[in-house]
Amino acid sequence: MEFILVTSQAQPNVALIQLNRPKELNALNLQLMGELRDALKQLDEDENVRAIVITGNERAFAAGADIKQMAGKTAIDMLNIDQFSTWDQIRKTKKPIIAAVSGFALGGGCELAMTCDMIIASETAMFGQPEIKIGVMPGAGGTQRLTKAIGKAKAMEMVLTGKFMPAEEAEKQGLINRVVPVELYLEEAFKLAGEIAQMSPVAIKLAKESVNRAFETQLDEGLHFERKNFYLCFASEDQTEGMNAFVEKRRPEFKGK
Repeated sequence: MEFILVTSQAQPNVALIQLNRPKELNALNLQLMGELRDALKQLDEDENVRAIVITGNERAFAAGADIKQMAGKTAIDMLNIDQFSTWDQIRKTKKPIIAAVSGFALGGGCELAMTCDMIIASETAMFGQPEIKIGVMPGAGGTQRLTKAIGKAKAMEMVLTGKFMPAEEAEKQGLINRVVPVELYLEEAFKLAGEIAQMSPVAIKLAKESVNRAFETQLDEGLHFERKNFYLCFASEDQTEGMNAFVEKRRPEFKGK
């Protein structure tokens, strides 16, 4: 892969994907997104991976889409390219994904971070949807996920003006999990991923699916979906092991079965 670096065991049961177009501030061209999609699919199928961290570098998580690839395109060109099918596949990753963000997370970069399940940010991180400044608007979920995360008024201001939101405010607004010093942002993401990786892989997948369902359904349907997944946990060996370990006052050994 040319534009990403993958370490399947960056830590025990935790994989790392690093976006690797530093000269372009990790701009998300079609090839990079395709590589990211394929890597996530492989990691999703790897039984030794239980959580995934995606990062860029200290200057930029990703400063946006690759505008050079789009500048001369027509509406029909964009329709035929169908770049968002790649985003849809990324969104369907079953294992939890943590974005470790430092520097710019703008446009598609912000949308990619929001597509992840959790975000750890360095104190230099800046989030934004500045597409309006080049005559377009977000197209990979920016108007939807940002609004669900921080509310209509704040999202409307960011989308319609292109203003950036610094990490400290992003944490207060609920967009990200927490802010840490630059030298610790990747370490903190690994720490969170490591905590998750110790849990039952079966329960983690079902729980992630259920939380995501809350954004797609009304409460009654969401509760029904949650309960079915709760019952399904009881078909796993991990549930038996987890509850027996609790009763026996020992640490559970989850196997993802």
